Amino acid sequence: MAQAAFTPEPTPQHGEPSFDVLRWHDEPWTAQLALDLLPETNGPKVEVLSGSVIVTPHAGIDHQSVERELPYLLHRAARRAGLWVYPEINLVSGKDLFIPDIAVLRSSGGGRSAIDIEQAVLLGEIVSPGNRRKDVIDRPREYAAAAVPFFLRVDLRNRVPAMALYELVEGEYRPLAAAAAGTTFVMRQPFEFSVDPAELLDEEAPTEEPDTGE
Repeated sequence: MAQAAFTPEPTPQHGEPSFDVLRWHDEPWTAQLALDLLPETNGPKVEVLSGSVIVTPHAGIDHQSVERELPYLLHRAARRAGLWVYPEINLVSGKDLFIPDIAVLRSSGGGRSAIDIEQAVLLGEIVSPGNRRKDVIDRPREYAAAAVPFFLRVDLRNRVPAMALYELVEGEYRPLAAAAAGTTFVMRQPFEFSVDPAELLDEEAPTEEPDTGE
C-alpha cells in the first residue's frame, strides 16, 4: 500500500502579519510580539495576558450602542480639560496588551498603533454578559496594578444602563460616583461630565404589525 508523502509543518515567516502565526508560535506572547506579528483587525479583540493571546468576538448590539455614544460624549468634555478619549485602542502594560472599551489619555494617540498604559488617566469597560467576571473583577484589578487613576464601568444588565466611577486609593478602586438610567450620572474627576445612562442605549426595534392584506 502506498504511503502518503510526508509534509513538514510550514515554518512561520516574518513577512506580512498573519493570524497563521498563532498556530506555530509556541513561546510566551508579549504585547510587542502581538503588535509585530499579528495583523490589525476591525473584528475580534486580540489581547495578551500573562503570555497568552486572548481573542474575543464583538459583544452584542447594546454594547456597541454604548461604545458608539459614550466615547463621543466623553471626548467632547475631556478636550476642555486637555485630555483625549478613544474607544478600543491598543494599550501596552509591560508584556500585556489590553484593549479597553474606553480610554482617556493625557496626550493624543494620533499616528500611533499602541499607547503605554502610563498615559491612561481613566479606563472604562462596558460589561458584557459573557465577560462579566473580566469586566467587573479582572480588568479593574489589572488596571489598578498599573496605577491607572480612574476606572469607569457601564453595566447593561436587563437593558437598564448604569454607570459607576471609581478612583484609585492605596492600590484599590473605591466608588466615587454612580447612577442608573433615568437619573444623572455626574463626575467631577478627572474632568467634569454628566449624562443620563438611558441616553446611551438604543431603543428596541418596534414590533412590526402583521400584514392583514388590507
